[in-house]
Amino acid sequence: MHDRTRPDRDYPGNSRRFRANNWLVVAIAFVLMCLGILIGGHLYGRYLASFNSTSTDNIITELVSQGQKQKRVDDSLSAEITAMGIKLQNAQATLDSIMPSPNTYTIKPNQTLIVGDGHLLVGMVGPPGNDAIMLNVNGKQQPFAAGQTINVAPDSATQCRLSLQSFDVFKATLVATCSGPKAK
Repeated sequence: MHDRTRPDRDYPGNSRRFRANNWLVVAIAFVLMCLGILIGGHLYGRYLASFNSTSTDNIITELVSQGQKQKRVDDSLSAEITAMGIKLQNAQATLDSIMPSPNTYTIKPNQTLIVGDGHLLVGMVGPPGNDAIMLNVNGKQQPFAAGQTINVAPDSATQCRLSLQSFDVFKATLVATCSGPKAK
């Protein structure tokens, strides 16, 4: 007959000691394995960080230098744009003085202009006064105040309107419009 009893039942003291020792060994192995993984992961992470740090520092340095170069280019372009803007303003002012807006004329003291599509000959006589200027319109002198408007008929088919917008010591601004056939 066979004894079907387990061998650890024959020696009850040995089985408990073996189980307790086995449990202790497994726990120590688990703790050592965790410590090994933590230490190895830490060292590997430091290795990767040092490897990326040098390349990252190089990339950062390169990007900073590129940013500085781009800022210098932007500053020089901004200076060029500013200079071109000033030139454009000067050119526009010169153009406006040569070709004023339609029907608006700037006249200086002792200057004569042909205005109103060639129908009126207007001259400013002497320097402006405090409240009015003296205008010679087609040979007739008359005082003119700012905001004043007069109607002039150079011929029977043409009607012109002359108004003084503003004046100062150096110039007067007039608006002259004529209706009827254009002068040649």
